[in-house]
Amino acid sequence: MDRFQSMIVFIAVAEEQGFAAAARRLQMSPPAVTRAIAALEEYLGVKLLNRTTRFVRTTEAGFRYLEDARKVIAEADAADEAVSGINAEPRGHLAITAPVMFGRMFVMPYIVDYLKLYPLTEVSALFLDRVVNLLEEGLDVAIRIGELPDSSMRAIQVGSVRQVVCASPAYLTRHQPPEAPKDLNNHVLIVSNAGNGSIDWKFNHKINLRPKPRLTVTSNDAAIVAAQRELGITRLLSYQVSPQVNDGSLQIILEAFEPEPIPIHILHREGRLASARVRSFIDYIAEQLRADKLLNP
Repeated sequence: MDRFQSMIVFIAVAEEQGFAAAARRLQMSPPAVTRAIAALEEYLGVKLLNRTTRFVRTTEAGFRYLEDARKVIAEADAADEAVSGINAEPRGHLAITAPVMFGRMFVMPYIVDYLKLYPLTEVSALFLDRVVNLLEEGLDVAIRIGELPDSSMRAIQVGSVRQVVCASPAYLTRHQPPEAPKDLNNHVLIVSNAGNGSIDWKFNHKINLRPKPRLTVTSNDAAIVAAQRELGITRLLSYQVSPQVNDGSLQIILEAFEPEPIPIHILHREGRLASARVRSFIDYIAEQLRADKLLNP
């Protein structure tokens, strides 16, 4: 049994949460992947994975072994890169997460550019409107919008966004535009539940409003459509409505009451052991995001 290769196979199965997906990622046959995991479990004398017909998950022992195995592979990658030289071309698999709309608008174009720059790399992109645990889900890099809790993650700030209240010009023509947050109680409100934000709409000077929505949706895109169709007023992040504000279909209001901008960070967990692919991707996307005037006006 090649222990080093078995670790690589185990990491792939744990991160992909399946034998077939790991086989595709490693360009191996599914039976070869199954044999490698069976041999590793037999060698270690512990069960590393729980298997059902629907999913594969690490056991408690497997979860601990997963992080240790990642460190071993990272150390090996670092040694290879040291021998190959600092200019060695990035290669291998990179797993990235970001919020849905931010990922579509800002991250995906740069992932495509990165893959074109480095043809020996592969990327899995997980775009979700929830906070994802990088360690548990086997992710290398996360783009987060919001204040960060204390953690062992390395964070690089690359910009910020505003929380804006907006409506269509036609709606604001038919109704008296609000002059203060309290006036929103006299309007039709559209609330998006996407993400992990507070149910309150917070403004500056510690003004909080608990909206009573006429329409509640589970995606920011849906809230934008409803506001464009003149139903009422919604609150979203500035980048999410920038196309509509630019084309005039939505108008930002109550700007004087906006709270402090929300920071955008790139998070990663590898520290000094970050592989060439992780370092190069972070450097590349950080440069692009910092140059974007929507995120750094």
